[in-house]
Amino acid sequence: MSAAPKEHKKVKPRLRLGLFSRSFLLLAGLMLVSLGAWLQVFFSMEEGPRAAQMAQRVTTAVSITRSALIYAPRSVRPALLLDLATKESLRVQPRESADVHEPLPNSNYWNHVAADIKERLGPETQIMWSVNQTPGVWVSFEINTDQYWLVFDREQLGLTAGAEWLGWGVTALVLALIGAAISVRFVNRPLAQLAKVARQLARGETPSPLPEKGPAEIRDMNMAFNRMARDIRQTEADREIMLAGISHDLRTPLARMRLEIEMSDVTDEARQAIDEDLGQIDHSIGQLMEYARPAGVVPEQGIDVSSVLCDLYERERSHTESLGGALTASIEPNLYAKINAHDLKRIISNLIENARRYGRTPSDGRAHIKLVARQQGNILAIEVKDQGAGIAPTDIQRLLRPFSRGESARTGVSGAGLGLAIVERLLGQVGGQLELISHPKGGLVARIEIPKVRVRNFQLDTDS
Repeated sequence: MSAAPKEHKKVKPRLRLGLFSRSFLLLAGLMLVSLGAWLQVFFSMEEGPRAAQMAQRVTTAVSITRSALIYAPRSVRPALLLDLATKESLRVQPRESADVHEPLPNSNYWNHVAADIKERLGPETQIMWSVNQTPGVWVSFEINTDQYWLVFDREQLGLTAGAEWLGWGVTALVLALIGAAISVRFVNRPLAQLAKVARQLARGETPSPLPEKGPAEIRDMNMAFNRMARDIRQTEADREIMLAGISHDLRTPLARMRLEIEMSDVTDEARQAIDEDLGQIDHSIGQLMEYARPAGVVPEQGIDVSSVLCDLYERERSHTESLGGALTASIEPNLYAKINAHDLKRIISNLIENARRYGRTPSDGRAHIKLVARQQGNILAIEVKDQGAGIAPTDIQRLLRPFSRGESARTGVSGAGLGLAIVERLLGQVGGQLELISHPKGGLVARIEIPKVRVRNFQLDTDS
């Protein structure tokens, strides 16, 4: 009996930012806070001196205008007032008791300006924002018994326009962000190169060497990585030579021993027992070599998993039937994943072999195996089910370790205990995982999960 498939919750994708994005956002945030603080400090420091300067300017203009009107003959006063209005943008208006006043805005700057003007010209001086709905900065003064207004343009006395400061602030911020992007890019580029060649090395490819130049820390890191990559390639080459030597030096004597046993004068029972022992030794050697063999290169595009599994099923079915077992399959069409086809066959073959050896039904002593492949959300689920005695839940994690075997319930034959370890190691290359599910009434489900790839417009795109 097979265990019911587990339900997989759909995980909402999260926004994943790289090192460049995180560093840039951090620097941009710090610059925004710093720029805001500096602008606040600058405005605070500018406000007092600017107010005193404008008050001095108003006081001087009022004093000069008043003196000019006092000493000028009445006949030339109209020409003098016109000249002040056209050349100095100073308008002198008579002050009437019926004038409608609008006070200055209630801000620190204008309060400071008004206080300084009254301190210089006298407390009876009035400063208004508009008179008779005419905008400007109106300052009162008198000549003998005549009362006047001296009108200034607001732009002459006000603080620097906000739009101008905003433009300068945006310009400074843009330049700072460009500098931050260049700086972060300069720091992040060696790490991006390192991550790229590390992925190549993880896929079993020969990575291009990193440039051994730049800052001392980056140069030392690249030199160490290049040396490590060379050592790994040399180790793999030595391992391939060692595997070839093991295959030749161990299996050749085994073949001679089989030949000598066939020609020796021993009973059929003894010959069969010795042949089974030699077969077990040969199987253990094969598992050791399979475990030591590196994984294949992960393809850039997905492969047709359904087609690979169908071909493997036809081969394994006949082999299982020749051993007295039965293998059935339920494989959905059009399943795609980024995995090496040879590695996928190694994974499923190991699971089927494990079921053939350890998953025999207690009632008839035969292995009844079922291969199932289907899509579940963003993953491909492939299951190999048997109807054997199963395993204890406490033994599942132990069986995934190299050279670990189950208890006597599933060990009618011996082995090296590397089949499941090989499966887990190969799945780790493609982001897959292996799970063993033991049914309480008997039977084991070996379930593997691989990220799927979908076909769109005849091109393969990784599913997000």
